Amino acid sequence: MPMFAESLDVSVLSSQAPSRLSPLACDPAHSRGRRFAEPAAPTRNAFQRDRDRIVHSTAFRRLVYKTQVFLNHEGDLFRTRLTHSIEVAQLGRSIARALGLHEDLVEAVSLAHDLGHTPFGHAGQDALNDCMSEHGGFEHNLQSLRVVDQLEERYPAFDGLNLSFETREGVLKHCSRSNAEQLELAEPGGVGRRFMDRTQPSLEAQLCNLADAIAYNAHDIDDGVRSGLISIEQLLQVELFAHYHRQTLAEHPRLSEKPRRVLYETIRRMLSDQVYDVIDTTRQCVARSGVTTLAEARQAGPLVAFSTEMKARSTELKQFLFGQLYRHPQVMHTTGQAQQVVRELFAAYVAQPSEMSADFAASADLHRSVADYIAGMTDRFALREHERLTGRKLL
Repeated sequence: MPMFAESLDVSVLSSQAPSRLSPLACDPAHSRGRRFAEPAAPTRNAFQRDRDRIVHSTAFRRLVYKTQVFLNHEGDLFRTRLTHSIEVAQLGRSIARALGLHEDLVEAVSLAHDLGHTPFGHAGQDALNDCMSEHGGFEHNLQSLRVVDQLEERYPAFDGLNLSFETREGVLKHCSRSNAEQLELAEPGGVGRRFMDRTQPSLEAQLCNLADAIAYNAHDIDDGVRSGLISIEQLLQVELFAHYHRQTLAEHPRLSEKPRRVLYETIRRMLSDQVYDVIDTTRQCVARSGVTTLAEARQAGPLVAFSTEMKARSTELKQFLFGQLYRHPQVMHTTGQAQQVVRELFAAYVAQPSEMSADFAASADLHRSVADYIAGMTDRFALREHERLTGRKLL
C-alpha cells in the first residue's frame, strides 16, 4: 500500500512550506466575488468570512439533530450531520495544508456541504425526491446551495448568506443537467456552468469530496460496531480494515483484550494512510498533468484523488457498509418508517399550507416550499410535527 511518495517541486503543490499558497489554489484576493457586492471585511479574507457566516447560520445549528445512518433518538454517541461536517473539515484542512491549498475555503465548503440534507439521512432525501418527482425533484446538494443562496434570512439587503463563488461552487458538488441549466439561466457563467461544460471545480472543492468519503467510511465503521449491527469479525473480511487491524495487534498485542481500543487505533491508522495517499497521489496527478495555474487545473481531469489501490480498497469498504450496515434489516425498518413520516408530512402540508410557518405557506411555488420546509427540519421536529398532524407516533 502506498505510503509517502517522493516530494515534488514545492512551487506547484507544497508539503515543505504549507503556509505558502500553491498557484493551483484559490486565492481570496482574486475571488470571483459574491452575488451581491459587499465591502471587504477588515480582518478576514473572503473565505474566512464565508466560514463564519456558515457557522452562525440556522441551518448549521440544525445539523446537530440531523442524522447520518442512525436516527437521532437511537443513541447519544452516534454521528450527526454536525459532527460529520466537523470531521470532514478537520480531514480537509490537514490535506489542504500539505498541498498548499486554501484551508479556509476547504473548511467553509466542508461545514456547508450538508446544509441541505433532510431529516432522517438518505431515507428522508429519497422520500422527499419521490414526493417532488412531478415538481422538479429534490437533490440535497442543490438544496444546500438553496440554503446558502436563498433560505437563510439573516441580512437586511439580500436573502441567503451571500457567500463567495468559490464556496458556493464547492457546496454544489453534484447537479443534474436539467438543474444546471436552470442555474445557468438565473446566473450565466455561475456555479452551474461547469456541469454543462464538463470542467472541474477548484482543487479545494475536489478535496472536500474525498474528505467527505474518507470521513463517512471511518465513522460508519465506528457507529456500526457501537450499534452492534456489524462486528469486527465481519469487518476483517474487508482488506482496508483488516490490514490496519493486523498492524495494530502486531505492534500492540496487549490490546487483544481491549477490542474497543483496537478498533479506534485501526480506524486512526486507516484514516491517516488515506490522507497520506490522497496527498501523494494528488502531487503525482498534478505533475503528470503539467498544469501550473488554477485555470488550467479546471480544464484538466480530477486531480485530487486516491491511488488506484487505495480507491479499490475504499470502494470495497463502501460496498461492505452498504450491504451490511445501510441495508441491515434494523436500519431498513427505521428507514421505512422515516420515509413514511416524510411522505405524510409532505401530503399534509400540501393539503393545508397554513400548517407551515407563514413565510413558507405564502410561497407561490407550494410544492417547492413544502420541500424546503421539510428539508430544514431536524429529526425530532419532523417527528413532533408528524404526530401533531396525523395523531400517530412513529419511531
